[in-house]
Amino acid sequence: MNREERNEELFSRTNGAPRQVKPLRKLKRVDDHRPTEPVYHGLHEAPSIDIRIEGEEPPRPQIREQQYHGLHEKGRERYVESADYDDDPDDFDDEPKKKKSKKDALIKLTSILLSIVAIIALFLNMPILWYKKSGQPDERVSIMTYFKRWQPTVDIEGELEKPQMNLNVDTDIVKEDFTDGLDLPQLVEGQYTVLFLGFDEDVENTDVIWICQFDIGGGKLNILQVPRDCAVPNYTSNETTKINSVYSCGDPQISKIQRVVNCVQENFGIPIDAYITTACFDIVDIVDLIGGIPIHLDNEIIYEADKRIPAGDVVLDGNQAEWFVRFRHEWLQGDIGRVQNQRRFMRAAMEKLLDIVKNEGKMKLYSYLNTIYKNKWIATNMSVEDLSKLADFGSTLQMENVKVDMVPGEDAEYIAYNGQVYSIYSIHKRATIDKLNENFRPYQRPMLLSDSNIVEYVSEYEYEYELYDDTGMTFEELETATEPMRNPEMRPAWKEYEE
Repeated sequence: MNREERNEELFSRTNGAPRQVKPLRKLKRVDDHRPTEPVYHGLHEAPSIDIRIEGEEPPRPQIREQQYHGLHEKGRERYVESADYDDDPDDFDDEPKKKKSKKDALIKLTSILLSIVAIIALFLNMPILWYKKSGQPDERVSIMTYFKRWQPTVDIEGELEKPQMNLNVDTDIVKEDFTDGLDLPQLVEGQYTVLFLGFDEDVENTDVIWICQFDIGGGKLNILQVPRDCAVPNYTSNETTKINSVYSCGDPQISKIQRVVNCVQENFGIPIDAYITTACFDIVDIVDLIGGIPIHLDNEIIYEADKRIPAGDVVLDGNQAEWFVRFRHEWLQGDIGRVQNQRRFMRAAMEKLLDIVKNEGKMKLYSYLNTIYKNKWIATNMSVEDLSKLADFGSTLQMENVKVDMVPGEDAEYIAYNGQVYSIYSIHKRATIDKLNENFRPYQRPMLLSDSNIVEYVSEYEYEYELYDDTGMTFEELETATEPMRNPEMRPAWKEYEE
């Protein structure tokens, strides 16, 4: 009320006159368009009251006006583009909160996993295990290093001793800073040589002897086949003097595998870094594991009456592979014919391994190696890492860079002290030394005749033939090679009866 009204009221009270009732003012409709943000009220000001006419519907909530926010101001992205939302204003923030929650959970999970991986990696690389190897001091190594150096089947044949021979490394090639790029335990940098031995059924005689030299520096593989009948009288007590008896009848003071290694090193001058041995029945399992060996046969091979391999393009299973590498009866040159036929199997086997790497990947090849290790189908002093590195190197080789040779020599007869006559293979010493210097000593100085312990049963000036002095072939050439010559007189009687 104004000043005049207050003065009038006071005058009436003082004179005793009754107070006049003041008429009610007309109410006005309250504007419902309230701002979304709270409005400031004075300390003693009453809050605004929403007065509506009875029966009138409540007004719809109004859209929040879009407000500008700075680039880095919180809430810039949160504004409404449509009025079609729920009446509950709290629902406006639900979806962003859910998305943020999922993102936070993913970040936390990733962080936990990375932390676990880091802890495991740290644990695997901590030197917590003792590594022991013959001839070397004990060493603390990590689990990863222990696994890389692991030799699953070394206990079968044992470790090799360091060779006593003079390696005669060619220092003009192998200088102090020379490296072949492959970290292997090598006797001569640049090359790595593996002696492969295949046993007979009794696991006594090594009927298959291959010296496989990986020329890592030159990107090549050279294989020297040693006929099982090679005469090495200084290394076996067996009256036959044959090299295949060295394993079981050699020096009793050393391990069986070391007997053969010493014989090979001292006769052929090739330092042996590692060995692989397997029996004929293990070849069956290995070939079946990898799915067989594709090969072309010129003629049917009849190992025995009920053991036949048909002619043409075939895939040798395990049993057929064993028959193929051991077959010798019908070859005109006997055991030499078998050795030559084994070259075709080697080439086909390598082609199969390259096909596995190409079509199935190296991990598949590694899984095969793991199965072979697990079942002990081979014995070797190579670690898992060494064998994997060699497999990787082998998968990069071209067929023209893989060559196979045979030790030069000729067939001869040897009369033992008891009067028994034995058929042997007399090594041609000079031709053998020349071949070794040409293909198997790329990082060593040339070998002299006096450096070898080869014994010739047929003197050089008495040679009957030199047919086997140069039998080298590359795997590329072996692709079109035919089988060895057959001897018609060696046909089994039961075969003639069938025909």
